[in-house]
Amino acid sequence: MRERDESVLQEILPPEERAIEAVVARYQRVAPAVTRFARSLSGNDELQVRLGTQAASTPDAIVIDPRTFQTAYARSAPVTPSEVALTSALHEAIHLIATDLDEERPLPKEWLAFMEEEEEGAPEDEEGLMVPIALFQTGEMEEDELRPDIDDEDFSEDDTEVDPTAVTVLEALNHVGGPAAEALFLAVEDARQERIHFDAYPGAGSVLKDLYRTSVGHAMGQARPLGQFSLAIFLVVGGHEERNDVQKRLDPHVAHALDDAMAFLDPVFDVDDAWSVGTIALQLLSVAKMHNLVQDTSAATMAQKKAANEMDGSSISNTLDAVRLVTPSLADRDSYEQTRQAAQAVSAQDGIKGEADTAGDPATDQLMTVSTAPTVFLPTGQGGKLLVTDFPTSFAAFAPQGREMLQRASADWGVAQHRVSGELYPLFLANQRRGLRSGFDAGDLSPYTPLLLGAGLYERMFERRDLPSRRSYAVSLLVDGSASMLQPRATSGERKAPWAMAAALLGAWTLARLADELQIDFELAIFNRSFVAKPGDTEESYRDMRAKATAGLRQTQGGHAERLTRTVNHYFIKSFAQRWRSAEDILAGLFYTAASPKDAARDARKDPAGTPPVSMFDKAANVDEFNVAHAAERLGAQHATHRIMVVLADGMTRGSVQDLAETVADVEHAGATVLGIGIGDDTVRAAYSRAQVVEQPLQLAQAMVDGVRSTLYRTIVSSGSDAWWAHAGGRAFDEMSLT
Repeated sequence: MRERDESVLQEILPPEERAIEAVVARYQRVAPAVTRFARSLSGNDELQVRLGTQAASTPDAIVIDPRTFQTAYARSAPVTPSEVALTSALHEAIHLIATDLDEERPLPKEWLAFMEEEEEGAPEDEEGLMVPIALFQTGEMEEDELRPDIDDEDFSEDDTEVDPTAVTVLEALNHVGGPAAEALFLAVEDARQERIHFDAYPGAGSVLKDLYRTSVGHAMGQARPLGQFSLAIFLVVGGHEERNDVQKRLDPHVAHALDDAMAFLDPVFDVDDAWSVGTIALQLLSVAKMHNLVQDTSAATMAQKKAANEMDGSSISNTLDAVRLVTPSLADRDSYEQTRQAAQAVSAQDGIKGEADTAGDPATDQLMTVSTAPTVFLPTGQGGKLLVTDFPTSFAAFAPQGREMLQRASADWGVAQHRVSGELYPLFLANQRRGLRSGFDAGDLSPYTPLLLGAGLYERMFERRDLPSRRSYAVSLLVDGSASMLQPRATSGERKAPWAMAAALLGAWTLARLADELQIDFELAIFNRSFVAKPGDTEESYRDMRAKATAGLRQTQGGHAERLTRTVNHYFIKSFAQRWRSAEDILAGLFYTAASPKDAARDARKDPAGTPPVSMFDKAANVDEFNVAHAAERLGAQHATHRIMVVLADGMTRGSVQDLAETVADVEHAGATVLGIGIGDDTVRAAYSRAQVVEQPLQLAQAMVDGVRSTLYRTIVSSGSDAWWAHAGGRAFDEMSLT
């Protein structure tokens, strides 16, 4: 019975934590340890361990396919997710490094005795099966029976010549014993490698045992006799179960076969080459035949024998795969060959250094991007991945056109671009001049200092100087970047035009000018759902990566590819740490794309390598609450006394309106002011306590700018008794209340 302090993995790990991106994220935390282990095992300090869509192995790099250990998280084993991550990664590293079945030899002469009469004309025994009697003698076996060496006559005198009769061990086994011999060999080699290399790491070995033991009972109950026999051999050789315990799960005649097989299993750890393990596999298959565990084909036609042999091989493989962690290099002959062929692609990446890296294919690159993205948690407890990155800098290529259009739009929509701070400027200037501390001015000492010292008030004087008085501000603007923001919309008395994102960016441009004049920390981010663009992407590179990653993930992840390629993205156009000047050209280029999307798309078609990725705005769906929560976390990290967030969207979240409302309420409870502006969509009022709906570009830009200006002004008005600001300006603003 399971101990009370043990947790079953399937019980503590929800389905979303068994998703491929969660598996990769967990692997990344143990990747350095796996790399050091692999380097120690291979004796190569330059060996690289990477993830990829196709497992591969070369002398200088191994590539692990994360799908090979993803299934481990579905086991009902008393282990933790972290233990599974480390153990399954070590398991793959061991097999990819230790498995080398490429050596070619002529078919060993002693193997011919295992072939059926129809193929070789050898005499049959009384049971009608080719069973070499010498192989079943008790006591020590002859060395040549255990290790089939090649006679000198089998080699050409010229070592450089290739023997035309030489084959690989898998080809030879399939030729001699059929699919059953091949499958049995892979089972023994799999278990042998695990036993040898995990013995040095008993902790990881115990996790592997727990993962296997949870599936043994069901697999034994569903298996045919030959499958039971093969699984028992795998468990005993791997050290996962004791022989006596395994036999209790077997049918009686299978248990007797395991007794006879032990004579050939004892020396399995003394051999050091695949051909010797092949001999043991043929010996074990002969034991299975002697106990009638394989199908009787004595009276069958050649076609029937072939079908029966394939069925026997499938019986072994299917039973083993229900228990073991299936590694591509030891699954079957085709899988092994694919692993070796994939190594040719890996060799092109040998120049990449680092503790762990991807194999360079777009699908894996996207998978790594998603797995390493931060998980944002809402006040409701719900969590989700949010891909946070800088906005593509290539949009600066459209900056000249964008600046010209900004000037025209600001005039057409009545948004001032010169000294936009207005009455706020002298108030904030006075705040800057006032200094950081109250009490006596910095550097000035009162003439009454001796009296203060004598009265014991000197310490108190300096305490007063430590009280902060200068107000600090931080403003964060979030703009919906979905494809619907670029769609034509009606304007007053004019034809439809794509003004929504353009008006939002004009407001952002004006707010940036306002914050720059008042020396206020300011951030601008845009959010959408699509294939994520990288900071250095052009239209050409973005489309190429999107097509390749989508195709690769559809092939490896099936229906989950949509989730991995249509991600929730959060782009920084200007972060708090950046200077406004460094973001001007990017924002101007984005304005050109938003104000004239058809022209921008035409430019991208003409010169995709030299234009920004305008096709990144391709889906009209967002999950606003995760973006608001993440922006609020960064806003709070500024430690400003007054924080303002403006969120602009043309529709409600595709997530949960209730979750968005609770997120906004939580942000305001933390002391920030949140302004929600909806474009032609009044559902914004359901989520934001301070909300406004606009229908025209003039209203949008002014709502953004005036809303922030009035909020800044009210923070000064509400400062209380310290009324230094009252004399700095000649008149007060009319308060603007967003309702």
